[in-house]
Amino acid sequence: MLTLTGIDELKAQVGQELGVSEWVEVSQETIDAFADVTGDHQWIHVDPERAKETPFGGTIAHGLFTLGLGPRFTYEIFTLGGFAFALNYGYGKVRFPAPLKVGAKVRMRATLSAVEDVAGGVQITVTQTFEVEGGEKPVCVAESLTRAYPG
Repeated sequence: MLTLTGIDELKAQVGQELGVSEWVEVSQETIDAFADVTGDHQWIHVDPERAKETPFGGTIAHGLFTLGLGPRFTYEIFTLGGFAFALNYGYGKVRFPAPLKVGAKVRMRATLSAVEDVAGGVQITVTQTFEVEGGEKPVCVAESLTRAYPG
């Protein structure tokens, strides 16, 4: 795991890939649990029999499920040091170029895209590219925004 310590070290890494997470298999049980938590039981996600008739050939993960894997994968890839605290500020552009099919394996590639000064700290933009094993296109590309404040 990579540790980025302090603002100067962060700024020196802009444009660099921070790392790649391990593969995680997406199960129907996990998708069903996500649907229960969010109340989003749209059939393309939770009805394997009906979803067989779609061009995907089966159920697919919710886009927000995919995006929600970002923190899990980030914790595998890098951490921040030399800050009193950091918090999720939101997302910039988010796209889902391809479906994440149930049964597929997904991982995330993180690239430090920008570090900008904000009052009292910095805003860090990490481009999160979610790849599916054997896929031609990413299943999600998102600009994760974090605000970090030195101690």
